[in-house]
Amino acid sequence: MKLIVTGATGLVGSEVIRLALRNPAVTSVVAIARKPVLAPANVGSESQTAKLQSVVLESWTSPYPESVIRHVKDADACIWALAATPSQSKDMDFSDVTAICYDYTMNGLTNMAAHASKPFRFIYTSGVTVERDQEKTLPFLSEYRLMRGRVENAILDFAKQPDDQGVEVTVAKPGGIESPGRDAISAPFITMLETFGHTPTVHLSELAAAMIDQCLYGITKDPLWGEDLVEIGQRALSPDDYLR
Repeated sequence: MKLIVTGATGLVGSEVIRLALRNPAVTSVVAIARKPVLAPANVGSESQTAKLQSVVLESWTSPYPESVIRHVKDADACIWALAATPSQSKDMDFSDVTAICYDYTMNGLTNMAAHASKPFRFIYTSGVTVERDQEKTLPFLSEYRLMRGRVENAILDFAKQPDDQGVEVTVAKPGGIESPGRDAISAPFITMLETFGHTPTVHLSELAAAMIDQCLYGITKDPLWGEDLVEIGQRALSPDDYLR
């Protein structure tokens, strides 16, 4: 499988790349970013790191240039892990936040679908608090959560278009992400996440492995809630695969 990854320098994207490079069923990993992407630590042999193709994209809202298209061509799947997080967005103009979260994503999906293999599987990394129902009144981060919900809706609508047959999509909606080297998730935050009715936390490696598994073997449902990600990720991982 040829896999595209965006958000490759972030927490989730870098772990997706690490596990994809370790997975013998993944033959090529195309990391699209604003700057060159290096293979993460703890990947394994040199032959595994050689599967990584780093592709620099300068304009994320324009048609992809030929220098990017030639790497996107014939890709089998994409894990989109690029977004402006709530903490990042606090000091940004909301139009810029929307451009990163909505415009970059939809432009990317459009460009990739036009040149990728079919079926082309696209997995969008979101979160349990994101709301698709645009009529809902939300008690916190309302503007941000509804905007991210519009992204989810747009991705799902894209796959339903007659001209885009062969594009399969789903959204991963974890709660808190546990990872070595990060502060433990606080009890009050876990309590808040539990109000959404799903497994409140997932290990970073399980999240990444679950999304790779869905790219490899087919999308099983939408959305993928925390409990789905834990179950799929644990099944897909060996003990040695976990980030330590």
